[in-house]
Amino acid sequence: MAKGHRSQIKKERNETNKDKRPKAHAKYVRLSDTKARIVLEQIKGKDVGTALSILMYSPRYAADVIEKVLKSAIANAENNLGMDVNKLFVEEVIANQGPTMKRIRPVSKGRAYRILKKTSHISIILNER
Repeated sequence: MAKGHRSQIKKERNETNKDKRPKAHAKYVRLSDTKARIVLEQIKGKDVGTALSILMYSPRYAADVIEKVLKSAIANAENNLGMDVNKLFVEEVIANQGPTMKRIRPVSKGRAYRILKKTSHISIILNER
């Protein structure tokens, strides 16, 4: 009748449903999510070596940040999950909007204009072919 304590049952259930794909996240990056998505769409579906070379020669600032996240995901796959780096490819890319920092710029006649400094959360999920 009793299968164990509730915490044990939940722990077993969560372990079976856990995603085994290697991934990496960068949170609160001082970069607009739309600018990050432009670069992320270029590497989606590509193998890891091609994606790194695309990011290395991209002139955009977002490419530097995304390159760090991709290298972290590759290291996670190699060290934590024991996957072969040559078989990895970028399966899923996500750029969500983070909190916006609100600043004020003084202008003429005592007015103040708003400056919105956007942040984003970038996630890269890899998989083996």
